[in-house]
Amino acid sequence: MVRLIELDWSRHNQRLLAGRGVRPALDSGFAAMVVLHSVLPAAAGIEVLALDRPLYPELAIPMLVLLILAHALRWWVIATLREHWNVQLMDSLELGMVTGGPYRWVRHPNYVAVFVELAALPLAHTAWMTAVFGTLAHIAVLRQRIRSEERVLHKSPAYLSAMAHKPRFVPRLRPAEAPVQHGGR
Repeated sequence: MVRLIELDWSRHNQRLLAGRGVRPALDSGFAAMVVLHSVLPAAAGIEVLALDRPLYPELAIPMLVLLILAHALRWWVIATLREHWNVQLMDSLELGMVTGGPYRWVRHPNYVAVFVELAALPLAHTAWMTAVFGTLAHIAVLRQRIRSEERVLHKSPAYLSAMAHKPRFVPRLRPAEAPVQHGGR
């Protein structure tokens, strides 16, 4: 249900961005991402039923807490990006750059949230095979997606100046200093 709401919001944002001249960018990993995000929850359910996986509250409860935290992070990302947020890769930097919210600390907080979700969901009911193979598949899909996204983002000197010194996923304990800009006189 939550994903359907997100897809509806994404389509809404695509229409807004298209009205402002923004078009989807080349994203060779999008189809694989859609397949993985569709198959993984189903695979977890099949594993639980087919292999009669027991429910262990000592595992289920922390995984559910991680799922809730991941959802909260993803909705924080969506609220921060506003009309820039989209499930498809859109080159909307010309409309402004977002550096607030979770983007103060990392470049890709949405991928952190989704990664945690897709790892924790199968483990909430001990579908460990789905968790392991899904995580490995997700790493491959994310590598391609981030490569495509950063190809678009790195065309912007403003983006590189504001974001390149930040880590992709895990905030630093101590903030890195922004790179020094050297200019001629």
